[in-house]
Amino acid sequence: MRRILLADADAFYVAVARAVDPEGAGKAALLIVGGSRESRGVVCSASYETRKFGVRSAMPIARALRLCPDAVCVPVPFKECWRKSAEIRKVLQEFSPVVEGASVDEWYVDLTGTEGVYHHEPLSTTAQRIRATVQEKTGLTLSIGGGTNKLIAKMAVDRAKPSRDGNGIMIVEPGAEEAFLRTCLLADIPLVGPKFQQRLAARGLVTVEDVLGHDLETLQGWMSEREASWLWNRVHGLDAADVAHRTMNRGLSRDETFGRDMSADEDIERELLRLVTRAAADLRADGLAARTVAVRLRDWDFRTRATQRTLSEPVVSDRVILRVAHELLRKLRDARRVPARLVGVRLSGLTKVADVEQASLLGSDETERDRGLARAIDRVRGKYGPKSILPGGITSPRTS
Repeated sequence: MRRILLADADAFYVAVARAVDPEGAGKAALLIVGGSRESRGVVCSASYETRKFGVRSAMPIARALRLCPDAVCVPVPFKECWRKSAEIRKVLQEFSPVVEGASVDEWYVDLTGTEGVYHHEPLSTTAQRIRATVQEKTGLTLSIGGGTNKLIAKMAVDRAKPSRDGNGIMIVEPGAEEAFLRTCLLADIPLVGPKFQQRLAARGLVTVEDVLGHDLETLQGWMSEREASWLWNRVHGLDAADVAHRTMNRGLSRDETFGRDMSADEDIERELLRLVTRAAADLRADGLAARTVAVRLRDWDFRTRATQRTLSEPVVSDRVILRVAHELLRKLRDARRVPARLVGVRLSGLTKVADVEQASLLGSDETERDRGLARAIDRVRGKYGPKSILPGGITSPRTS
């Protein structure tokens, strides 16, 4: 039986901002992280006190300030956020070698097969010890959800959050998945976005229990076969996805699910550019180079398509990885140009950079100038934060 946890840092950016500036942001209960009062950006994170006024992440700062005029706005302390994120991950790896970073403030932890290590204690007890250890060593708090797969863990952690009046831990025991899901709205299921919710509501489907009242054949009559099967699996708590710990043979992946389906090629390319920039930086931070670049698209109807290319030599630079990724994206878009709901990039065929640098560069897609530029960019980002230098195609700030 699988034992999966999702650890989610509570109001992560707010907590880090308060730790960085205890004399300023640290004293502000009504705190918005994302920019200044003059900023046109969006809220990256809002303190729980401001959320009572209706302030939410991804909301334009101007609107947030109309809802909560007394709020203190501070910029995102990017450098410190990445440092704290690494600290939390390091603590989680003390409990399991298999940890997947879902974002800068979320981590899946696979405890499958560790029952003996933890003397067969309940998973909730292990989660409590993880939570206490992270708070002790980093000063930050986590909410933790757990269950037999990633889907259940993700939905459980939402119930554990302070914003849902949770107590920080929620474990769905094996066999209790259906009972738990029957208490959920369809909107609680990851990737069931606003448009899909509207289509479902038009059929009288608002809660998970509403869907469980129909068989798969009925659902297929109301939507595409792919959508119906996907929804059927979700409301029954089925999810076979592994916790993808980054290892040499598995590769490194980054993807983004859009808040709304995207139709314009330039919009999708811009999102891909963000992902490649992040993935390439993470690759170099681990001292690795990649030989294979893959791009994945999930279309509006949940059809997922992917293509990849293997290069003659492993590479590390944004320029080469981005060039290949753009070519692969164009190939996918030319084959089927429909609105997209997700784009992703995956780097695999990983090897140590030291091994690459010892090899001949003859015939390589990447020059030493490319690698030197990548190292220089990493040094600047390490000093001033990950968003201090971004490719020209990224024209507006984005939050994680």
